[in-house]
Amino acid sequence: MGRLSTHVLDMVDGVPALGVEIELFRLAEDGVRTLVSRHVTNADGRTEAPLLAGEGYAPGIYELMFHIGPYFLAQGAKVADPPFLDAVPLRVRLAEDGHYHVPLLCSPWGYSTYRGS
Repeated sequence: MGRLSTHVLDMVDGVPALGVEIELFRLAEDGVRTLVSRHVTNADGRTEAPLLAGEGYAPGIYELMFHIGPYFLAQGAKVADPPFLDAVPLRVRLAEDGHYHVPLLCSPWGYSTYRGS
């Protein structure tokens, strides 16, 4: 069985991002998005459980939506009005098996991601 997990790092302060809302959507062949789950990051910048795992895991195209605008506003970070980055979408394609870890390294002005382990 496969698994999808994530974590968020605040590149302004160099710390895990606590309290970032993450939505996970599954995309159908026709492009329709279906909400699979919602999560909030903990003090380690991770979700308490994988976004997908076990019986809930299915191969396909998914979109992770990281709501970093509200996080940086709550941190008192210098942001534009309105925030330049509000929600960051990452679209990934998951295969039959494997552990997919998709971290987000972010600031109010930019972000980076990679397939972690």
